[in-house]
Amino acid sequence: MSVKKLKILFVTSEVVPFMKTGGLADVSAALPQMLAEMGHEVRIVVPKYGAVDTRKFKIHEVVRLKDLTMKIGDKDVVFSLKSCFLPGQKIRVQIYFLDNQDYFGSRNSLYVNPVTGLDYPDNDERFILLTHAVFELISKLGWIPDIIHGNDWQCGLIPAYLKTIYKDNEAFSKFKTLFTIHNLAYQGEFPKSSFVKTGLPEELNSEKGIQIYDKVNFMKSGLLYADVINTVSETYSNEIRSDDELGAGLRQVLAKRKNDLYGIINGIDEKVWNPEKDKLLPKKYSLKNFEGKVENKKELAEKFGFNFDENIPIIGVISRLYEAKGYDLISEAFPELMKLNIQMIILGTGDKKYHNFFDKMSKKYPSKFACYLGFNDDLAHLIEGGSDIFLMPSRYEPCGLNQMYSLVYGTVPVVRETGGLADTVERFNEKTGEGNGFVFKQYEASALIKELKRALKFYEDKKIWMKIIRNGMKCDFSWNASAKKYIELYRKILNND
Repeated sequence: MSVKKLKILFVTSEVVPFMKTGGLADVSAALPQMLAEMGHEVRIVVPKYGAVDTRKFKIHEVVRLKDLTMKIGDKDVVFSLKSCFLPGQKIRVQIYFLDNQDYFGSRNSLYVNPVTGLDYPDNDERFILLTHAVFELISKLGWIPDIIHGNDWQCGLIPAYLKTIYKDNEAFSKFKTLFTIHNLAYQGEFPKSSFVKTGLPEELNSEKGIQIYDKVNFMKSGLLYADVINTVSETYSNEIRSDDELGAGLRQVLAKRKNDLYGIINGIDEKVWNPEKDKLLPKKYSLKNFEGKVENKKELAEKFGFNFDENIPIIGVISRLYEAKGYDLISEAFPELMKLNIQMIILGTGDKKYHNFFDKMSKKYPSKFACYLGFNDDLAHLIEGGSDIFLMPSRYEPCGLNQMYSLVYGTVPVVRETGGLADTVERFNEKTGEGNGFVFKQYEASALIKELKRALKFYEDKKIWMKIIRNGMKCDFSWNASAKKYIELYRKILNND
Protein backbone atom coordinates (compact mmCIF):
# COMPACT_ATOMS: atom_id res chain seq x y z
CA MET A 1 0.00 0.00 0.00
CA SER A 2 1.42 3.35 -0.98
CA VAL A 3 2.12 5.83 1.78
CA LYS A 4 1.04 8.77 -0.32
CA LYS A 5 0.26 11.80 1.80
CA LEU A 6 -3.42 12.59 1.63
CA LYS A 7 -5.20 15.86 0.98
CA ILE A 8 -8.29 16.14 3.13
CA LEU A 9 -10.95 18.85 3.04
CA PHE A 10 -12.73 18.74 6.38
CA VAL A 11 -16.14 20.43 6.34
CA THR A 12 -17.96 21.16 9.58
CA SER A 13 -20.38 23.59 11.19
CA GLU A 14 -18.31 24.27 14.34
CA VAL A 15 -14.66 24.27 15.46
CA VAL A 16 -13.06 25.21 18.76
CA PRO A 17 -11.80 27.76 19.73
CA PHE A 18 -13.99 29.76 17.30
CA MET A 19 -17.44 28.41 18.16
CA LYS A 20 -18.96 25.40 19.88
CA THR A 21 -22.26 23.81 20.85
CA GLY A 22 -21.02 20.26 21.46
CA GLY A 23 -18.40 17.57 20.90
CA LEU A 24 -18.35 18.11 17.13
CA ALA A 25 -16.41 21.36 17.67
CA ASP A 26 -13.71 19.53 19.65
CA VAL A 27 -13.40 16.78 17.03
CA SER A 28 -13.23 19.37 14.23
CA ALA A 29 -10.12 20.92 15.76
CA ALA A 30 -8.38 17.87 17.22
CA LEU A 31 -8.72 15.41 14.34
CA PRO A 32 -7.50 17.73 11.53
CA GLN A 33 -4.64 18.83 13.76
CA MET A 34 -3.57 15.24 14.45
CA LEU A 35 -3.87 14.31 10.75
CA ALA A 36 -1.63 17.28 9.90
CA GLU A 37 0.91 16.20 12.52
CA MET A 38 0.98 12.82 10.79
CA GLY A 39 2.06 14.54 7.59
CA HIS A 40 -1.23 14.90 5.70
CA GLU A 41 -2.51 18.15 4.24
CA VAL A 42 -5.78 19.15 5.86
CA ARG A 43 -7.91 22.23 5.29
CA ILE A 44 -11.12 23.05 7.14
CA VAL A 45 -14.26 24.82 5.89
CA VAL A 46 -16.64 26.30 8.48
CA PRO A 47 -19.18 29.17 8.59
CA LYS A 48 -18.09 32.51 10.03
CA TYR A 49 -20.72 33.24 12.67
CA GLY A 50 -21.04 36.68 14.24
CA ALA A 51 -19.29 35.58 17.43
CA VAL A 52 -16.05 34.71 15.59
CA ASP A 53 -13.44 37.38 16.38
CA THR A 54 -11.80 38.43 13.09
CA ARG A 55 -9.05 40.46 14.71
CA LYS A 56 -8.13 38.04 17.43
CA PHE A 57 -7.73 35.15 14.99
CA LYS A 58 -6.19 37.26 12.18
CA ILE A 59 -8.85 36.20 9.69
CA HIS A 60 -8.06 37.76 6.31
CA GLU A 61 -9.52 37.99 2.84
CA VAL A 62 -8.42 35.76 -0.02
CA VAL A 63 -8.63 37.71 -3.28
CA ARG A 64 -9.67 34.72 -5.40
CA LEU A 65 -12.43 33.81 -2.94
CA LYS A 66 -14.02 37.22 -2.55
CA ASP A 67 -17.58 38.16 -3.57
CA LEU A 68 -18.60 34.87 -5.15
CA THR A 69 -22.25 34.38 -6.05
CA MET A 70 -24.60 31.45 -5.89
CA LYS A 71 -28.28 30.88 -6.52
CA ILE A 72 -30.34 29.47 -3.66
CA GLY A 73 -33.85 29.04 -5.01
CA ASP A 74 -34.57 32.41 -6.60
CA LYS A 75 -32.10 34.33 -4.43
CA ASP A 76 -28.70 35.50 -5.64
CA VAL A 77 -26.43 35.04 -2.63
CA VAL A 78 -23.05 36.75 -2.43
CA PHE A 79 -20.41 35.25 -0.15
CA SER A 80 -16.66 35.21 0.45
CA LEU A 81 -14.27 32.65 1.90
CA LYS A 82 -11.80 34.15 4.35
CA SER A 83 -8.84 32.41 5.90
CA CYS A 84 -6.64 31.89 8.94
CA PHE A 85 -4.87 29.02 10.72
CA LEU A 86 -5.98 26.86 13.61
CA PRO A 87 -4.44 28.78 16.53
CA GLY A 88 -1.72 27.63 18.90
CA GLN A 89 -0.41 24.68 16.89
CA LYS A 90 3.05 23.72 15.67
CA ILE A 91 1.83 22.43 12.32
CA ARG A 92 -0.47 24.84 10.58
CA VAL A 93 -3.94 23.79 9.53
CA GLN A 94 -5.62 26.28 7.22
CA ILE A 95 -9.25 27.25 7.81
CA TYR A 96 -11.62 28.79 5.30
CA PHE A 97 -14.49 30.76 6.83
CA LEU A 98 -17.66 31.04 4.81
CA ASP A 99 -18.58 34.68 5.20
CA ASN A 100 -22.11 35.91 4.52
CA GLN A 101 -23.65 38.59 6.70
CA ASP A 102 -27.32 37.59 6.35
CA TYR A 103 -26.94 33.88 7.01
CA PHE A 104 -24.04 33.79 9.45
CA GLY A 105 -22.33 37.08 10.28
CA SER A 106 -25.40 38.72 11.79
CA ARG A 107 -25.99 35.81 14.19
CA ASN A 108 -23.95 34.80 17.20
CA SER A 109 -25.93 31.63 17.79
CA LEU A 110 -25.17 28.65 15.53
CA TYR A 111 -28.43 26.84 14.77
CA VAL A 112 -31.06 28.10 17.19
CA ASN A 113 -32.61 31.54 17.57
CA PRO A 114 -31.84 32.47 21.21
CA VAL A 115 -35.00 34.60 21.41
CA THR A 116 -37.49 31.93 20.32
CA GLY A 117 -35.47 28.87 21.35
CA LEU A 118 -36.35 27.37 17.95
CA ASP A 119 -34.15 26.46 14.98
CA TYR A 120 -33.60 29.30 12.54
CA PRO A 121 -36.28 28.90 9.85
CA ASP A 122 -33.66 29.41 7.10
CA ASN A 123 -31.23 26.71 8.34
CA ASP A 124 -31.88 24.91 5.04
CA GLU A 125 -30.55 27.88 3.03
CA ARG A 126 -27.65 28.47 5.42
CA PHE A 127 -26.31 24.95 5.02
CA ILE A 128 -27.14 24.70 1.30
CA LEU A 129 -24.75 27.66 1.05
CA LEU A 130 -22.06 25.91 3.13
CA THR A 131 -22.19 22.66 1.17
CA HIS A 132 -22.30 24.34 -2.22
CA ALA A 133 -19.51 26.77 -1.33
CA VAL A 134 -17.15 23.79 -0.89
CA PHE A 135 -17.22 23.18 -4.66
CA GLU A 136 -16.66 26.87 -5.40
CA LEU A 137 -13.68 26.83 -3.05
CA ILE A 138 -12.12 23.84 -4.78
CA SER A 139 -12.58 25.19 -8.30
CA LYS A 140 -11.35 28.70 -7.48
CA LEU A 141 -8.29 27.47 -5.58
CA GLY A 142 -7.47 24.60 -7.88
CA TRP A 143 -6.60 22.62 -4.73
CA ILE A 144 -7.96 19.14 -5.36
CA PRO A 145 -8.48 17.05 -2.21
CA ASP A 146 -8.46 13.24 -2.16
CA ILE A 147 -11.22 13.14 0.41
CA ILE A 148 -13.99 15.51 1.42
CA HIS A 149 -14.83 14.65 5.02
CA GLY A 150 -18.25 16.08 5.95
CA ASN A 151 -19.77 16.03 9.43
CA ASP A 152 -23.41 15.67 10.48
CA TRP A 153 -26.54 16.88 8.68
CA GLN A 154 -25.13 20.35 8.02
CA CYS A 155 -22.77 18.72 5.46
CA GLY A 156 -25.24 16.10 4.23
CA LEU A 157 -25.76 17.58 0.76
CA ILE A 158 -22.08 17.46 -0.27
CA PRO A 159 -22.10 13.79 -1.38
CA ALA A 160 -25.40 14.29 -3.25
CA TYR A 161 -24.04 17.31 -5.15
CA LEU A 162 -20.92 15.37 -6.06
CA LYS A 163 -22.85 12.36 -7.39
CA THR A 164 -25.43 14.40 -9.34
CA ILE A 165 -24.79 18.02 -10.35
CA TYR A 166 -21.00 17.63 -10.53
CA LYS A 167 -20.78 14.05 -11.74
CA ASP A 168 -19.43 15.08 -15.16
CA ASN A 169 -16.98 17.65 -13.81
CA GLU A 170 -13.51 16.36 -14.59
CA ALA A 171 -11.80 18.15 -11.68
CA PHE A 172 -14.28 16.74 -9.17
CA SER A 173 -14.19 13.17 -10.44
CA LYS A 174 -11.10 12.36 -8.42
CA PHE A 175 -12.30 12.86 -4.91
CA LYS A 176 -14.27 10.66 -2.56
CA THR A 177 -16.51 11.48 0.39
CA LEU A 178 -16.61 10.30 3.98
CA PHE A 179 -19.67 11.32 5.98
CA THR A 180 -19.45 11.20 9.78
CA ILE A 181 -22.55 10.93 11.98
CA HIS A 182 -21.91 12.52 15.38
CA ASN A 183 -25.53 12.26 16.51
CA LEU A 184 -28.23 10.70 14.36
CA ALA A 185 -31.00 12.33 16.41
CA TYR A 186 -30.37 15.68 14.66
CA GLN A 187 -31.12 15.25 10.97
CA GLY A 188 -31.72 18.64 9.33
CA GLU A 189 -35.35 18.10 8.37
CA PHE A 190 -37.07 20.77 6.28
CA PRO A 191 -40.41 21.22 4.49
CA LYS A 192 -40.75 19.79 0.98
CA SER A 193 -40.55 23.30 -0.45
CA SER A 194 -36.86 23.37 0.57
CA PHE A 195 -35.99 20.88 -2.17
CA VAL A 196 -36.12 23.47 -4.94
CA LYS A 197 -33.54 25.56 -3.09
CA THR A 198 -30.98 22.73 -3.11
CA GLY A 199 -30.65 22.79 -6.90
CA LEU A 200 -30.52 18.97 -6.90
CA PRO A 201 -32.11 17.01 -9.78
CA GLU A 202 -35.82 16.30 -9.44
CA GLU A 203 -35.40 12.51 -9.13
CA LEU A 204 -34.00 13.03 -5.62
CA ASN A 205 -37.23 14.75 -4.61
CA SER A 206 -38.90 11.57 -3.33
CA GLU A 207 -38.83 8.99 -0.54
CA LYS A 208 -36.33 7.06 -2.67
CA GLY A 209 -34.19 10.19 -2.71
CA ILE A 210 -33.55 12.65 0.11
CA GLN A 211 -37.09 12.86 1.48
CA ILE A 212 -38.36 10.97 4.47
CA TYR A 213 -41.80 11.25 6.10
CA ASP A 214 -42.70 14.00 3.63
CA LYS A 215 -39.72 16.15 4.58
CA VAL A 216 -36.40 16.93 2.95
CA ASN A 217 -33.74 15.32 5.14
CA PHE A 218 -30.12 16.49 4.84
CA MET A 219 -28.82 13.62 7.00
CA LYS A 220 -30.44 11.07 4.68
CA SER A 221 -28.71 12.75 1.73
CA GLY A 222 -25.32 12.15 3.35
CA LEU A 223 -26.18 8.54 4.19
CA LEU A 224 -27.37 7.71 0.68
CA TYR A 225 -24.65 9.36 -1.36
CA ALA A 226 -21.40 9.34 0.64
CA ASP A 227 -18.82 6.76 -0.49
CA VAL A 228 -18.38 5.65 3.10
CA ILE A 229 -20.16 6.54 6.36
CA ASN A 230 -18.78 6.38 9.86
CA THR A 231 -19.92 7.22 13.31
CA VAL A 232 -18.12 7.94 16.55
CA SER A 233 -18.10 4.48 18.13
CA GLU A 234 -18.35 0.93 16.88
CA THR A 235 -21.31 -0.02 19.05
CA TYR A 236 -23.28 3.07 17.98
CA SER A 237 -22.66 2.20 14.31
CA ASN A 238 -24.27 -1.21 14.97
CA GLU A 239 -27.09 0.20 17.10
CA ILE A 240 -28.31 2.75 14.55
CA ARG A 241 -28.72 0.15 11.80
CA SER A 242 -30.35 -2.51 13.98
CA ASP A 243 -32.43 -0.67 16.58
CA ASP A 244 -35.52 1.27 15.50
CA GLU A 245 -35.38 3.78 18.34
CA LEU A 246 -31.68 4.60 17.86
CA GLY A 247 -32.04 4.47 14.06
CA ALA A 248 -34.35 7.49 14.41
CA GLY A 249 -36.30 6.83 11.20
CA LEU A 250 -33.16 6.14 9.15
CA ARG A 251 -32.47 2.59 10.31
CA GLN A 252 -33.36 1.00 6.98
CA VAL A 253 -31.19 3.39 4.99
CA LEU A 254 -28.28 2.52 7.30
CA ALA A 255 -29.03 -1.21 7.23
CA LYS A 256 -28.77 -1.15 3.43
CA ARG A 257 -25.35 0.46 3.72
CA LYS A 258 -24.03 -1.69 6.53
CA ASN A 259 -20.95 -2.70 4.51
CA ASP A 260 -20.00 0.97 4.13
CA LEU A 261 -20.65 1.86 7.77
CA TYR A 262 -17.77 2.05 10.26
CA GLY A 263 -17.28 3.11 13.86
CA ILE A 264 -14.24 5.06 15.09
CA ILE A 265 -14.22 6.27 18.68
CA ASN A 266 -13.33 9.94 19.21
CA GLY A 267 -10.10 10.73 20.98
CA ILE A 268 -9.68 13.11 23.89
CA ASP A 269 -7.48 16.19 23.94
CA GLU A 270 -4.60 15.19 26.18
CA LYS A 271 -3.33 18.76 26.35
CA VAL A 272 -6.54 19.68 28.17
CA TRP A 273 -7.54 16.45 29.92
CA ASN A 274 -4.52 15.05 31.70
CA PRO A 275 -4.31 14.90 35.53
CA GLU A 276 -0.50 15.24 35.43
CA LYS A 277 -0.68 18.59 33.62
CA ASP A 278 -4.15 19.92 34.43
CA LYS A 279 -3.74 23.55 35.53
CA LEU A 280 -7.36 23.68 36.71
CA LEU A 281 -6.78 21.10 39.44
CA PRO A 282 -5.68 22.21 42.93
CA LYS A 283 -3.22 19.29 42.86
CA LYS A 284 -1.84 17.48 39.82
CA TYR A 285 -1.43 13.71 40.14
CA SER A 286 -0.62 10.50 38.26
CA LEU A 287 -0.65 6.75 38.90
CA LYS A 288 2.80 7.03 40.49
CA ASN A 289 1.79 9.80 42.88
CA PHE A 290 -1.89 9.21 43.39
CA GLU A 291 -2.14 11.04 46.74
CA GLY A 292 -2.83 14.25 44.81
CA LYS A 293 -6.28 12.95 43.97
CA VAL A 294 -7.25 12.98 47.65
CA GLU A 295 -6.35 16.69 47.83
CA ASN A 296 -8.71 17.36 44.92
CA LYS A 297 -11.44 15.34 46.60
CA LYS A 298 -11.01 17.39 49.76
CA GLU A 299 -11.28 20.64 47.81
CA LEU A 300 -14.36 19.37 45.95
CA ALA A 301 -16.11 18.31 49.18
CA GLU A 302 -15.39 21.69 50.80
CA LYS A 303 -16.57 23.60 47.73
CA PHE A 304 -20.01 22.02 48.07
CA GLY A 305 -20.18 22.11 51.88
CA PHE A 306 -19.77 18.36 52.42
CA ASN A 307 -17.87 16.86 55.34
CA PHE A 308 -14.74 15.41 53.78
CA ASP A 309 -14.35 11.71 54.53
CA GLU A 310 -11.86 9.54 52.69
CA ASN A 311 -14.13 6.52 53.11
CA ILE A 312 -17.25 8.13 51.64
CA PRO A 313 -17.11 8.08 47.85
CA ILE A 314 -18.03 11.21 45.92
CA ILE A 315 -20.06 10.45 42.80
CA GLY A 316 -19.78 13.02 40.02
CA VAL A 317 -22.16 13.60 37.10
CA ILE A 318 -21.39 16.09 34.31
CA SER A 319 -23.74 16.29 31.36
CA ARG A 320 -26.63 18.16 29.83
CA LEU A 321 -29.78 17.52 31.85
CA TYR A 322 -31.85 15.64 29.29
CA GLU A 323 -33.63 12.32 29.27
CA ALA A 324 -31.23 10.95 26.64
CA LYS A 325 -28.47 11.30 29.25
CA GLY A 326 -30.36 9.11 31.72
CA TYR A 327 -31.70 11.80 34.04
CA ASP A 328 -35.09 10.09 34.22
CA LEU A 329 -33.28 7.08 35.73
CA ILE A 330 -31.31 9.24 38.17
CA SER A 331 -34.50 11.01 39.31
CA GLU A 332 -36.34 7.73 39.74
CA ALA A 333 -33.44 6.16 41.63
CA PHE A 334 -32.84 9.28 43.74
CA PRO A 335 -34.58 8.29 47.03
CA GLU A 336 -32.69 4.98 46.90
CA LEU A 337 -29.39 6.76 46.10
CA MET A 338 -29.78 8.99 49.13
CA LYS A 339 -29.94 5.92 51.40
CA LEU A 340 -26.43 4.91 50.30
CA ASN A 341 -23.25 6.03 52.03
CA ILE A 342 -22.26 8.49 49.29
CA GLN A 343 -21.94 12.15 48.43
CA MET A 344 -23.11 13.23 44.99
CA ILE A 345 -22.55 16.25 42.74
CA ILE A 346 -24.24 17.11 39.44
CA LEU A 347 -22.98 19.73 36.99
CA GLY A 348 -25.03 20.63 33.94
CA THR A 349 -27.90 22.50 32.41
CA GLY A 350 -30.95 21.41 30.43
CA ASP A 351 -34.62 20.59 30.99
CA LYS A 352 -36.40 22.82 33.48
CA LYS A 353 -38.07 19.83 35.17
CA TYR A 354 -34.65 18.43 36.10
CA HIS A 355 -33.42 21.85 37.22
CA ASN A 356 -36.38 22.09 39.59
CA PHE A 357 -36.06 18.53 40.80
CA PHE A 358 -32.34 18.65 41.60
CA ASP A 359 -32.61 22.11 43.10
CA LYS A 360 -35.23 20.76 45.49
CA MET A 361 -33.14 17.68 46.31
CA SER A 362 -30.06 19.77 47.13
CA LYS A 363 -32.12 21.57 49.78
CA LYS A 364 -33.55 18.30 51.10
CA TYR A 365 -30.18 16.47 51.33
CA PRO A 366 -27.59 19.25 51.77
CA SER A 367 -25.01 16.98 53.41
CA LYS A 368 -25.14 14.37 50.62
CA PHE A 369 -26.17 16.07 47.39
CA ALA A 370 -25.25 19.26 45.56
CA CYS A 371 -25.78 20.56 42.06
CA TYR A 372 -24.44 23.37 39.92
CA LEU A 373 -27.03 24.15 37.25
CA GLY A 374 -25.01 25.80 34.51
CA PHE A 375 -21.76 25.20 32.73
CA ASN A 376 -18.42 25.74 34.42
CA ASP A 377 -15.23 24.38 32.89
CA ASP A 378 -13.10 24.82 36.04
CA LEU A 379 -15.66 22.89 38.01
CA ALA A 380 -15.84 20.15 35.36
CA HIS A 381 -12.11 19.56 35.85
CA LEU A 382 -12.41 19.59 39.64
CA ILE A 383 -15.28 17.06 39.54
CA GLU A 384 -13.28 14.75 37.27
CA GLY A 385 -10.19 15.17 39.45
CA GLY A 386 -11.93 14.96 42.84
CA SER A 387 -14.69 12.37 42.42
CA ASP A 388 -14.20 8.66 43.12
CA ILE A 389 -16.97 7.50 40.82
CA PHE A 390 -18.47 9.00 37.67
CA LEU A 391 -22.08 8.19 36.79
CA MET A 392 -23.20 8.17 33.14
CA PRO A 393 -26.43 6.19 32.64
CA SER A 394 -27.24 7.40 29.10
CA ARG A 395 -30.20 6.09 27.13
CA TYR A 396 -27.99 6.41 24.06
CA GLU A 397 -24.49 7.85 23.62
CA PRO A 398 -22.86 8.05 20.15
CA CYS A 399 -19.40 8.43 21.69
CA GLY A 400 -19.30 10.23 25.01
CA LEU A 401 -16.13 11.89 26.30
CA ASN A 402 -16.65 12.16 30.05
CA GLN A 403 -16.28 8.43 30.62
CA MET A 404 -12.88 8.64 28.91
CA TYR A 405 -11.85 11.70 30.93
CA SER A 406 -12.92 9.81 34.06
CA LEU A 407 -10.84 6.72 33.24
CA VAL A 408 -7.76 8.86 32.60
CA TYR A 409 -8.39 10.73 35.89
CA GLY A 410 -8.74 7.56 37.96
CA THR A 411 -12.43 8.29 38.53
CA VAL A 412 -14.19 4.97 38.06
CA PRO A 413 -17.15 5.14 35.65
CA VAL A 414 -20.54 3.53 36.21
CA VAL A 415 -22.26 3.54 32.81
CA ARG A 416 -25.03 1.98 30.80
CA GLU A 417 -23.98 -0.38 28.04
CA THR A 418 -24.68 1.69 24.93
CA GLY A 419 -22.76 3.35 22.09
CA GLY A 420 -19.33 4.70 22.98
CA LEU A 421 -19.81 3.81 26.64
CA ALA A 422 -19.90 0.12 25.71
CA ASP A 423 -16.73 0.55 23.64
CA THR A 424 -14.63 2.29 26.29
CA VAL A 425 -15.79 0.98 29.69
CA GLU A 426 -15.24 -2.69 30.43
CA ARG A 427 -17.17 -4.17 33.34
CA PHE A 428 -14.85 -5.14 36.19
CA ASN A 429 -14.49 -8.88 36.65
CA GLU A 430 -13.28 -9.79 40.13
CA LYS A 431 -12.21 -13.28 39.01
CA THR A 432 -9.78 -12.12 36.32
CA GLY A 433 -9.04 -8.64 37.71
CA GLU A 434 -9.81 -7.20 34.27
CA GLY A 435 -12.10 -4.26 33.53
CA ASN A 436 -11.95 -0.52 34.19
CA GLY A 437 -15.46 0.31 35.43
CA PHE A 438 -19.02 -0.80 36.08
CA VAL A 439 -21.65 -1.41 33.43
CA PHE A 440 -25.38 -2.19 33.47
CA LYS A 441 -27.55 -3.16 30.52
CA GLN A 442 -31.28 -2.63 31.19
CA TYR A 443 -32.45 0.98 31.00
CA GLU A 444 -34.00 0.81 34.47
CA ALA A 445 -33.41 2.60 37.76
CA SER A 446 -33.13 -0.77 39.55
CA ALA A 447 -30.30 -1.88 37.21
CA LEU A 448 -28.45 1.40 37.85
CA ILE A 449 -28.77 0.99 41.64
CA LYS A 450 -27.67 -2.64 41.52
CA GLU A 451 -24.48 -1.90 39.57
CA LEU A 452 -23.69 1.18 41.66
CA LYS A 453 -23.99 -0.91 44.85
CA ARG A 454 -21.58 -3.39 43.27
CA ALA A 455 -19.11 -0.55 42.68
CA LEU A 456 -19.53 0.67 46.27
CA LYS A 457 -18.79 -2.83 47.58
CA PHE A 458 -15.44 -2.85 45.75
CA TYR A 459 -14.75 0.73 46.83
CA GLU A 460 -14.44 -0.56 50.39
CA ASP A 461 -11.53 -2.79 49.36
CA LYS A 462 -8.82 -0.25 48.62
CA LYS A 463 -6.57 -2.82 46.95
CA ILE A 464 -9.19 -3.94 44.42
CA TRP A 465 -10.34 -0.36 43.87
CA MET A 466 -6.79 0.70 43.06
CA LYS A 467 -6.57 -2.16 40.57
CA ILE A 468 -9.70 -0.87 38.76
CA ILE A 469 -8.27 2.67 38.75
CA ARG A 470 -4.96 1.41 37.35
CA ASN A 471 -6.76 -0.48 34.55
CA GLY A 472 -8.52 2.76 33.59
CA MET A 473 -5.56 5.11 33.78
CA LYS A 474 -3.55 2.87 31.46
CA CYS A 475 -6.09 3.17 28.61
CA ASP A 476 -5.04 5.06 25.47
CA PHE A 477 -7.76 7.45 24.32
CA SER A 478 -5.42 9.77 22.45
CA TRP A 479 -6.39 11.30 19.12
CA ASN A 480 -3.30 9.62 17.79
CA ALA A 481 -5.00 6.21 17.92
CA SER A 482 -8.25 7.50 16.37
CA ALA A 483 -6.54 9.54 13.64
CA LYS A 484 -4.66 6.43 12.46
CA LYS A 485 -8.00 4.68 12.03
CA TYR A 486 -9.34 7.62 10.02
CA ILE A 487 -6.31 7.46 7.73
CA GLU A 488 -6.90 3.72 7.22
CA LEU A 489 -10.52 4.48 6.36
CA TYR A 490 -9.58 7.26 3.90
CA ARG A 491 -7.16 4.88 2.17
CA LYS A 492 -9.79 2.17 2.05
CA ILE A 493 -12.21 4.58 0.33
CA LEU A 494 -9.56 5.61 -2.21
CA ASN A 495 -8.51 2.02 -2.91
CA ASN A 496 -12.10 0.94 -3.52
CA ASP A 497 -11.96 2.14 -7.11
